[in-house]
Amino acid sequence: MRLAAATAAYADDLAHVRRLSPATVRAYAADLRDLQNAAGDVELAEIDLESLHEWRWRATQRGDARATIARRTASVRGFFAWAQEHGIIAVDPSLRLVAPKRARTLPKVATAPAMTAVLDAAAARAGEGDAIALRDAAILELLYASALRVAELCGMDVDDIDAHRRTVRVIGKGSKERIVPFGGPAASALDAYLVRGRPVLAARGQGSRAVFLGARGGRLGTRAAYDVVSRAVAPALGTETTGPHTLRHSAATHLLDGGADLRTVQEMLGHASLGTTQIYTHVSAEKLAAAYRLAHPRA
Repeated sequence: MRLAAATAAYADDLAHVRRLSPATVRAYAADLRDLQNAAGDVELAEIDLESLHEWRWRATQRGDARATIARRTASVRGFFAWAQEHGIIAVDPSLRLVAPKRARTLPKVATAPAMTAVLDAAAARAGEGDAIALRDAAILELLYASALRVAELCGMDVDDIDAHRRTVRVIGKGSKERIVPFGGPAASALDAYLVRGRPVLAARGQGSRAVFLGARGGRLGTRAAYDVVSRAVAPALGTETTGPHTLRHSAATHLLDGGADLRTVQEMLGHASLGTTQIYTHVSAEKLAAAYRLAHPRA
């Protein structure tokens, strides 16, 4: 079997057997296309460890980030393991392909006062009654309140919101469902949008059940949600762009700083591994300095 055909079969297996999300399947397919661009559409059995090293070397020469190369290496190793398991190849050439270590970086986090300023500004714009402004304020409040992924936010339907309990049901990675709480400000912003903003947008569309709608009435896409967040949050952080994950990072950090249990935050974020959540346990420089001044005898 040639590489292109094997890649298509693997993507089909990921989508329908392992039931990974469409975004994850697209990411795997893109990583394997990069290998095909380097090696050509050859027979899968013709690819050996030397071919894979050549592919990695090319990625390094064109300046690909270490994290990108590490992710693509993992994708390729998963692909060849699958091919061997299904009898497409006799020997897995990627077994000795070692991924470069990723640099450990802390996520970008907005301070609590900065988030308050962002959300207050969004609420002021929404107070004028514009449907898009009402929607954007609800998006920002909910992302920060519940630490949702942007795909989870855009995938929500109206029936997923329980206004009485102040919870929302979302489908996360691996099609895993979870119930996430939100607070009073997010509840108020959602109610204002659902009562005064969403009907205006829905009248322009085809009856979508999505909570968040675009200007034409269809389900809001992740790219559009990213732009909403970037326009509101980037100026507060002094950066050109920033995305919804900044609000997720900020919410998780502020929860832990406020005394929330790590396991609880893990459940809220939908992390499969506690180790993924532990990145948020970093201590701010301000808290560290304050603790030092209070505790060290030579401070």
